[in-house]
Amino acid sequence: MRQVFSRWPSLAQSARQSVAEDDHLPDWMQAAPVHPAAIRMEDLAAAGLAVGLPVALAFLAGVLAASRSNAVMVLGGGLALCAAAAAAAHVMALRRGRQSAEDGFQAIYERSGISIWREDWTAVAEAVMALRQAGIADIERHFAGRPEELRALRSKVMITDVNAFTLEETGATAKDAYLGSLDRLLPDTDQTFVQWLVAIGRGDRFFRSEAHIMCADGRQRDVLFTATLPRARAGFSDVIVTSLDVTAFKRAQAHLAAADTELARTSRITTVGALSASIAHEVNSPLAAIVANAQAALRWLRRPGPDVAEAALALDDVISAATRARDVVARTRAYLGNRGRVVAPIDLVQAARDANLLVEREIRSHGAAVHLAAEDGIPPVPADLIQIQQIFVNLLVNAAQAMAESPGRRDITVAIRRVDGSAAVDVIDTGPGIEPDRRIRIFEPFHSTKVGGMGMGLAICRNLIDAHGGDIWVDAGPDGGAAFHFLLPSAHG
Repeated sequence: MRQVFSRWPSLAQSARQSVAEDDHLPDWMQAAPVHPAAIRMEDLAAAGLAVGLPVALAFLAGVLAASRSNAVMVLGGGLALCAAAAAAAHVMALRRGRQSAEDGFQAIYERSGISIWREDWTAVAEAVMALRQAGIADIERHFAGRPEELRALRSKVMITDVNAFTLEETGATAKDAYLGSLDRLLPDTDQTFVQWLVAIGRGDRFFRSEAHIMCADGRQRDVLFTATLPRARAGFSDVIVTSLDVTAFKRAQAHLAAADTELARTSRITTVGALSASIAHEVNSPLAAIVANAQAALRWLRRPGPDVAEAALALDDVISAATRARDVVARTRAYLGNRGRVVAPIDLVQAARDANLLVEREIRSHGAAVHLAAEDGIPPVPADLIQIQQIFVNLLVNAAQAMAESPGRRDITVAIRRVDGSAAVDVIDTGPGIEPDRRIRIFEPFHSTKVGGMGMGLAICRNLIDAHGGDIWVDAGPDGGAAFHFLLPSAHG
């Protein structure tokens, strides 16, 4: 069973049923559906007390009246009336208590300083339950190959109410701006909806995830959604979701990252300048010696009586200086590449998820969405985690950029599967694809299909995969886009 993947993991215990086997359904799916009229059992008990007890006492009074005096009958009737009054008072007290609780909830709901949404997920819960009952345990993988079904299911989530703070925060004039299908507010680039389905299918009690929504003012906002998922099927008709706007936080985070990047770039420029000066100083000296000794050798050889011995000594000095220059270059390359590969067994699926997080904003800016379809039991891969993430980053960004001008849906499917003793990864887009005659050169350095591209991304991917003993190639995707494939040997061969 897939783990729920959230960029804002919770420290709260999920308190869910443990799903050890794929066919083990969560508790809420196994419980019999409860009709709304049967939910308030205390009302039924109170009603029975209010009606049944007086009737029983009245009947008893009638029986007594037939055999005893009128006084007894009056006493029985009085008891019946008292019992009826007491039962009615009990019912009224229950109603007042419930009304007080509802009033208290409504006060918290409307006065809270955080956006609160009430949503109907009934159709989604029924669809997820149908999939689980049909033996489909990997919800994420199922919908990765069916993005249109996922979008259709998303449109069935209905927003039934939002609190006053939601309107105040977004500048909406009325609740109608939010009521209706969630599909109106959740852009096609959202990658979190399927994770809600995974959480529901697992029977998790708590879910939190970041998403970006289209608010009533027409602007996209980054929000942190939090919800406690229901324990019973009936509860999905009224799911309470809190929404925290983190747009400003994300913007500040991006500015800090940009400043950090610029600082790192400046540092690199300074370092390269200092390194260049050092290299020039070290290389210039042997180069000058080479020139001087070569000129001396020529002079000795051009004399009327060539002095071969002196010329040979001068040429020996040329060789020595050239060797010194070569060593300078070798030391410089060793310095620049002194980080060896840190090889350890890594989770390839998690590496793909982390890489997606790193470039999620850029992928979103091109209007693309990533769908992950991973087989169960993918073996660990002995690899350098940073380098494998770099491969995923390059392929995901390339796919998103390739689809930037494409009409229609822009889907990137990342499929991870087992092939003999290797782990196979497919990164498939729905873009224009790559012409067959260009596929041969696509991994060459400085060969780019993009305007202004440097042509180094795929060359780096090939070098990194070669260093891990793998292979990479490209062909046409099933929908006409590009399909990049690479193999990495697993830890168990």
